[in-house]
Amino acid sequence: MPSSARELVVGGVLLVHGVAHVGPILALVWIAGHGPGSTGPWLAARTWLAPSLDGRIAAAVACTLWAVALVGFVAAALGFWGVLPIGGWRAIAAVAAIASGAGIIAFLGTWPLFNTAAAMAVNAGVLVALFVG
Repeated sequence: MPSSARELVVGGVLLVHGVAHVGPILALVWIAGHGPGSTGPWLAARTWLAPSLDGRIAAAVACTLWAVALVGFVAAALGFWGVLPIGGWRAIAAVAAIASGAGIIAFLGTWPLFNTAAAMAVNAGVLVALFVG
């Protein structure tokens, strides 16, 4: 468990950012059951990389990326804190940040601007901290 404020903050950022990926997954599940337009600013998954991609496939790709980020960030936080015996928590955090960033870039314009910018800032911060700090 965290023994200092730094450990609490670093692990907390990883954990909260990971859990935050539940939001887009739930939005996509909701849209699948209730149709587009029922989630306010959250839109059905579509990617500018392949605009003609079937919505169900786009949603599956997006959900996969968010699930990798969710599990990865949570595992990295628990490894960082020593709750789980994960020696490679840094690599796991890097993979989670890359998966999250790739999803954000691939599905740019699908999610609300604030969520997109905040998530990308955290992903970039994690990668900078891992590779520079």
